[in-house]
Amino acid sequence: MSNLVEVLITLPFPEALLKRLSDVSPRLHIQSIVARKSDEVPPELWTQVEVLYTNRVLPTQEQAPRLAWIQAHWAGIDHAVDAPILQRQGLIVTSLSGASAPQMAEHAVMMLLALGHNLPTAFQHQRRAEWPTGRWELFSPTELRGSTVGIVGYGSVGRQIARLLRTFDATVLATKRDVMHPEDTGYTLEGMGDPAGDLVHRLYPPQALRSMLRLCDFVVVCVPRTHNTLNLIGAEELAALKPGASLVDISRGGIVDHNALLPLLRDHKLAGAALDVFQTEPLPADNPLWKLPNVIITPHVAGFSPHYDQRAADLFAENLHRYLAGLPLYNRLQLDLGY
Repeated sequence: MSNLVEVLITLPFPEALLKRLSDVSPRLHIQSIVARKSDEVPPELWTQVEVLYTNRVLPTQEQAPRLAWIQAHWAGIDHAVDAPILQRQGLIVTSLSGASAPQMAEHAVMMLLALGHNLPTAFQHQRRAEWPTGRWELFSPTELRGSTVGIVGYGSVGRQIARLLRTFDATVLATKRDVMHPEDTGYTLEGMGDPAGDLVHRLYPPQALRSMLRLCDFVVVCVPRTHNTLNLIGAEELAALKPGASLVDISRGGIVDHNALLPLLRDHKLAGAALDVFQTEPLPADNPLWKLPNVIITPHVAGFSPHYDQRAADLFAENLHRYLAGLPLYNRLQLDLGY
């Protein structure tokens, strides 16, 4: 590592956040060039860059011969895992996992409450300016208190959901790839998440997913998109759910099979679903999910927050400290796992 570390940021960070990063060490020379494609960065700059912070701008291997570490602006980097530069021997790639956990967990719990308390039905009657008869039958809720909530993927978001659900006295189950190590070794915001794995009542390996689903009144899907998680929640998994269960999906499109989900929602075998991600985005206007009265659709916004860039800069600053000190970086991509 040379004495001066050239850092390129391809997003429009405000000056205060750029200063926050520069203050990490005088060894850092940080440049910010807003770009959408690699050829919008001057070639001579690419040849000097050692650390790249970016959303989707990736150089070729030839453009950036000194590049040693890429910090992604997103928690999910499935869109980039096949990029040739990521195959470079020794290149470190890190994600933003953990930085967006607060808002995503709030979104998930909001949807659990909305489905459990029949808000889609309430909004339909509101639009008609109608005070319905049979209100007890229509609006008697499935309370979180006393319910069993299954979290598919016990990463940073799943752990923060579990923390929020403590207030509701719900039983929390979760799936995790390595159940023998319940602790969280990734980046965690102070006072959030479940660092020791104490907040979940039981962890299930992926192979026991259906066993967990059979027990659930609510399910939240928040796994990363990898070759192992595509179509993870298919017809057989959905059929394993309790009759009247509800599903919240804040993962990635293609993990929940919407074709298998549709008839279960139409026939009210499942009470409802809140979907934030889709195989095709934007969701086409003729997709039947739009018209189902027991479905809440949001346009891939669970990770949105006015604090996103601040939290991203905090994580990047921590990883810069670790990089300069020769310590392991948080959220390092494992190409064989896809996240």
